[in-house]
Amino acid sequence: MWLQLRCGLESKSLAALAVVLIAAAVFAAAHFWSARPHSVRAPDPVNEAAHARTSAPAPDGAGVPEPSPGPPPTTGPGGRIVVDVSGKVRRPGIHQLPSGARVADALRAAGGARPGVDLAGLNRARVLMDGEQIVVGAPPGLPATSGTGEAATGGSGSPTTGPVSLNRATVEQLDTLPGVGPVLAQHIVDYRTQHGGFRSVDELREVNGIGDRRFADLQPLVGP
Repeated sequence: MWLQLRCGLESKSLAALAVVLIAAAVFAAAHFWSARPHSVRAPDPVNEAAHARTSAPAPDGAGVPEPSPGPPPTTGPGGRIVVDVSGKVRRPGIHQLPSGARVADALRAAGGARPGVDLAGLNRARVLMDGEQIVVGAPPGLPATSGTGEAATGGSGSPTTGPVSLNRATVEQLDTLPGVGPVLAQHIVDYRTQHGGFRSVDELREVNGIGDRRFADLQPLVGP
């Protein structure tokens, strides 16, 4: 009433002024509350022992990244592969195996090798590819031939074995090598015909269908 009489304000103007003052007080209180200092939690100290384990080099090259294992094995439809197991096994023929199966799995699917068969030249840990042929009981090398075309013999009269010649072997002879089927054997012969023969075993890498893994299996078994 004193303000109304002093300033000559009407009741409506006085009420509007009071609303403005109250809103300003509320805004000032909210601004003061939001600007108050907050307590901040200090970061945890870094574990020096854990940092030393992660930053220090591992002994004996244990922390060195391993080389890539190469491209994954070829698979057939449905994530399965089909292989041909022939030779001295109990159930030779076509067998379906899951992707990533190895030669040992193919031998089990074929009923295992026959009694007395020497598996020393067969890499049973090798990963199989779709359409591959596995010959069980095949000799690791072919008899070396003399100039007359007959098998050269040692002192006991038995033929001496050696690496398979990439320049003289036939498709059937190349087919006896581990991991080499009729199709891949024909590719080797075609490459030999197109390039005038193999000058070294390393040229086998350039044949269609032979990767690094298969070349590693064939390198000790073949020669130019």
